[in-house]
Amino acid sequence: MIISVHSPTVTEYLTLFANTIVSKISSTIRSLSVLQFSIIMDGTQDIQGKEQVSICLRYVDQDLVPQEVFVGLYEVLGTTGEQMAKIAIDVLLRLNIPISGLRGQTYDGAANMSGKFSGAQAVLKREQPLALYVHCGAHCVNLITQSACSASTLLRDSLQWVHDLGTLSNQSGKFKGVLASHLTSEGPTKTVKPLCPTRWTVRGQAVDTVLSQYEAMLCSLEEMASVGSETGTRANGLLERFQKGKTVLGLLVASEVLGELECLNKSLQKQSQTIMQAAVDYVSTNLQGKRSEEKFAEVFEKAVTMIDSLGIEPIQLPHQRNPPKRFTGGASQHKPKTPEEYYRVEFFKVLDSLDIQFKERFNQPDLQKLKQMENVLLTGQMNDVIVQYPEINKDILKVQLPMFLSKHTITSSDEAACILKAMPSEVRGLFDEVEKLVRLLLVVPVASAEAEQSFSALTRLKTWLRSTMSQQRLNNVTVCHVHQEALDKVDHNNVGQQFVSVNDRRRYLFGKFR
Repeated sequence: MIISVHSPTVTEYLTLFANTIVSKISSTIRSLSVLQFSIIMDGTQDIQGKEQVSICLRYVDQDLVPQEVFVGLYEVLGTTGEQMAKIAIDVLLRLNIPISGLRGQTYDGAANMSGKFSGAQAVLKREQPLALYVHCGAHCVNLITQSACSASTLLRDSLQWVHDLGTLSNQSGKFKGVLASHLTSEGPTKTVKPLCPTRWTVRGQAVDTVLSQYEAMLCSLEEMASVGSETGTRANGLLERFQKGKTVLGLLVASEVLGELECLNKSLQKQSQTIMQAAVDYVSTNLQGKRSEEKFAEVFEKAVTMIDSLGIEPIQLPHQRNPPKRFTGGASQHKPKTPEEYYRVEFFKVLDSLDIQFKERFNQPDLQKLKQMENVLLTGQMNDVIVQYPEINKDILKVQLPMFLSKHTITSSDEAACILKAMPSEVRGLFDEVEKLVRLLLVVPVASAEAEQSFSALTRLKTWLRSTMSQQRLNNVTVCHVHQEALDKVDHNNVGQQFVSVNDRRRYLFGKFR
C-alpha cells in the first residue's frame, strides 16, 4: 500500500508519535519526588507571518541535573500578556501538570511578557505567586552590548563600516575572490559577514576577522575600487573609511570589550547555569578594571603601531566646534590637546555605559529572591523568602542544614548538588529537605535559549515550499524533529496499536500489533 506523505494517515501517525514524546515528558515531570518546574516562552513569526510561540519546560531530574525540554509550537492571534499567559496555562492543563508546581518563568524583556502589571509573568504570578520571573540573561547581555556600542561614536561608526564591508563581501563574489587572493596565511579564509541586527554579542568575531586581515582587506578594496560599477563606488567609499587611523582604534576598542561579553553570553545560555550573579559580577568587575589611563594608552599604542605598519592616515584630532556662550558663559571651553586625550573619553564612555547597564539589567527583584534563597543554603540562616515555599519543611531544614554545612564547605548551589549526587542513598536521605532547596535553586532558568533554538527547527521545517502546512502538522513535525533521540526510542508497536484501535474497520483490516 502506497501512502502519500501528505495523507491523513501520515498526519495521524505524526500526531501519535509527537503525543507519545510529549506524554513521556509530562509523566517524567509528574513523577518527580517534589513537583517543581519552570516555563520558558519565546515568540517569532514563521514564513507566513503567523506568530508562533515556543514553550519549553525546565525540571531537575533524579540526578540533580537541570533539563530543558521543548513541548510545542502554538499559533497565537494576539500577543498581549493575557493571551500569552493563557497559552501557558492551557499547555499545562493539556499536559496534566498542576500549576501549583510552577516555580520559575523566563522570557525576553518585551513589555507583553515582562510587564509589571499586565505582562504574562504578572498574570501567571496571580495564578502562582511563587513563579519567579527572570529576564533572560543572554538577552540582557545583548542589550548591554548594544547600549555600550551606541554610547560612543567611535565604536558605532567603526562597527558600521564592518557591517558595510560584510554586506559588500556577501553580495560580491568577485570581492571574495580578490580578498582570498591577497591573503597569505595557509589556514582557512575567514569570511567577513554582515553584522546581525539583533545579536550584538557575536560582533566581536567580525571585528577580530577584520583586524586579522586588515592589510589584505585594504588591498582588496583598492583593487575593487578601480572597477567601474556600483560595487567599485562602494569599495572606494569603504577604502576611504578603513584608511583612517581612528577606524583601527575603534575596532581595537571594540575588541577589548566585546570578547568578555560574548563569553558571558555563551555561559548564560547553558542549561546548567542557575543563579548568574557571580558570573555577571566577575565580567563587570573585569571590564571596569580596564577603566584607566594606562589601559587606554596600551590600546592606543597598539593602534598607532598597527597604523604605522599599514601606512594609513594617522589618528588625528577631529574638528571641535565651540559651544554657544549661553552654555559656557564667560568660561573657555576645555579642548583636548592630543588625539589620545580626546579618544580616551570615548573609551571611558563605553565602560561607563557598561557599568550602568549591568547594574540596571541584572538588578531584578526575583533574582534578589533567588540570591536570598541561596544564602540560606550557604549560611544556614533562615529568612522570610524560604518560608513561602510549602514543599520545604522549615523545622527539619533548620536541623539538616547545619549538619550538612558542618561536613561540606560550599560556595554555590551547583556544588551542593554535586555533593548530594555523590552521596550514598542512605546518607543522601538524611538531607531530603536540603535537596528540595537545591532543586528549587536549580529549577529556575536564567535564559530562554532552549525556546530560541526551536526556532531554528521552525525555519528548517516550514519553508516557502511548505508554507501551507497546518498548525497541527507543524507542531507534530517540530516535536519529532527536536526530540530525535526520544523519537528513536518510541515503541512502534504501541503507536501502531493506538492507530489500529481507533475504529472497528482498522481492527478488522490490520489486526493486533505484537
